[in-house]
Amino acid sequence: MTAPIPHPPSAFPGPLGAGDLAAEISAQLGTRLGRVRLHGFRRPAPPPPTLVAVAHGSRDPRALPTVRALLDRVRALRPGLPVRLGHIELNRPLLADTLAELDGAAVLVPLLFGRGHHVTHDLPAALTGAPHLAGRVAEPLGPHTFLAEALHGRLLEAGFPDGRCPRGAVVLAAAGSRAPRSAQDTERTAQLLSARLGGTPVLPAYASAAAPTVPDAVRELTARGHDRIAVASCFTAPGRFATQCAAAAPGPASAPLGDHPALARLVLHRYDQALLARSGSGPESSKAATVAV
Repeated sequence: MTAPIPHPPSAFPGPLGAGDLAAEISAQLGTRLGRVRLHGFRRPAPPPPTLVAVAHGSRDPRALPTVRALLDRVRALRPGLPVRLGHIELNRPLLADTLAELDGAAVLVPLLFGRGHHVTHDLPAALTGAPHLAGRVAEPLGPHTFLAEALHGRLLEAGFPDGRCPRGAVVLAAAGSRAPRSAQDTERTAQLLSARLGGTPVLPAYASAAAPTVPDAVRELTARGHDRIAVASCFTAPGRFATQCAAAAPGPASAPLGDHPALARLVLHRYDQALLARSGSGPESSKAATVAV
């Protein structure tokens, strides 16, 4: 005779009603599920560090809407990424105020084009003044091929011919800095823009703190025999320097880069680069190693 199959003891000593049976099944199921190890389960990813775009600031009323339009394009390219704005001076929100409102981690992306004093000193100092944040400073926007693409696009919009222009030349107008590395960055950007223009000469010039000025650069190119000279505006937004440089152009003067799609891609690229850097040293990467990637 076949032996009866034993059943596990019930928590209920007497006959089970429908409600008791359901309760016992739920209890046993919960116990057994508690022993199950879920493979491949991952905890929800922490939110990404906030991208804090750092603009210089300007009294020109067009500057703030222009920078906001650029950041709107950045957000559209990467939905879900927290993007905030801070200014070094002249406009609100100021960078210190923006950082005071944040928690967790942040990456400061300077909307500047070279390694001048703001990038190497002011931005790291701002992070030092926000000890509640784990943060780092990204590289400036220049030099990079995306920047050359944006400059090229704005020049074409201004009417400068595409490709090699035998008697044409371009003055690359930048803000200027006393830092030698900033001038090196601008010179490299000029080389990249020249390559996009098929070898058309591009001469760097500055609105302040460095030489040559835009008028001096125009005179030098004219002396070389160029009579179709444009000014490429290497500024994020309208302002005193951008207006001053454009006024010195004998030919087309491009608009500030603003929300050009290549510039928006470059902002995200610098953010990603900063996160991928495992560690940093020196003033450009203050507290870099504290960001968990």
